[in-house]
Amino acid sequence: MTGSLRRNSLRCRRFGAVAVSLCMSLIASCMNPPVREPAIDPDVARAEIAKRISPTVKNRDGWAIDIFAAFEALSIRPTSENICAVIAVTEQESTFQATPAVAGLPAIARREIDARAARYKIPKFLVDAALSVQSPDGKSYRERLDKVKTEQELSEIFADFIGMVPLGGRLFGSLNPVRTGGPMQVSIAYAEQHADRKRYPYPMPGSVREEVFTRRGGMYFGIAHLLDYPVSYPGMVYRFADFNAGHYASRNAAFQSAIAKLSKTKLALDGDLLIEGSSAPSKTELAIRSLAGELELDDRAIRRDLELGREQAFEDSRLFKRVFALADKKLKGSVPRALVPNIRLESPKITRKLTTEWFARRVDDRYQKCLARGRAS
Repeated sequence: MTGSLRRNSLRCRRFGAVAVSLCMSLIASCMNPPVREPAIDPDVARAEIAKRISPTVKNRDGWAIDIFAAFEALSIRPTSENICAVIAVTEQESTFQATPAVAGLPAIARREIDARAARYKIPKFLVDAALSVQSPDGKSYRERLDKVKTEQELSEIFADFIGMVPLGGRLFGSLNPVRTGGPMQVSIAYAEQHADRKRYPYPMPGSVREEVFTRRGGMYFGIAHLLDYPVSYPGMVYRFADFNAGHYASRNAAFQSAIAKLSKTKLALDGDLLIEGSSAPSKTELAIRSLAGELELDDRAIRRDLELGREQAFEDSRLFKRVFALADKKLKGSVPRALVPNIRLESPKITRKLTTEWFARRVDDRYQKCLARGRAS
């Protein structure tokens, strides 16, 4: 009986302690309510965006309207940093032209067609005959290609060519070879994937591809690609690198750098942790396997975590945490968690030897100037 009373008394004291703790927590939360971000005045935000766009740009107010609309639709706050990041990328990619002209585009297009024909062993005379076919606008495909100036025009020509000419489908299948577009030169494949995940905020009478070539659509999908994913980077330059090389490429390049130093293996710091579309181990994966004992992870666990490489969740994986903990310990200091990837830029439009680092630094320079313009005004 006495023991039962003691147990009940102990339970009461414990319950009382828990109740007091809960009350104290409630009081503390009432005294320190969560800080709410200030409401955004759309007119003020649009004016701020327009002010930071270079005075040489035509219709700054129109651009500001579309940029702010994208921020609102994507729930991205129009901070100075976010505004200037968007402005810097747009300046670099198109100098604020919704459909920028591309120098030498007719020759680029013809080289693409000839390369496809050579791959499928299609004789030149058949290609010439196909290009002589009259297109829906009354001109031959050759005539249209000879005068093409923008990627939007080229995309429309290829869409007609693939749909109307049998050889067009043989050369390109259903895949339009124009892969980027709009004022931020966003990947059309990315735009299509994003539209599948999130509702597009505007009426879309045509395709996502067609919408990318509009000012509002190009800015919306470009801003989404640049800012609509969470990162823990110490600076915006790493987002600029990711814009060019793919989401989390800068984080993954730093991860590869740590692996290379720990395993004494030379790795390409390109942000690609796995071989896309293959189950074969990449050089990065093989280097990690050589550290499996120290990491206390088997091959299956390593592979499972590497498959998170294009997500923020990778940073919470055992592999990520253990690699950096081991690197910090062995290399006697905190190793970088972000690194601009070293990737050679490949595109028919590029005629010089350019890299992701070159792109990121150029954009970052524009970004810093935009921030300075805001401080000076």
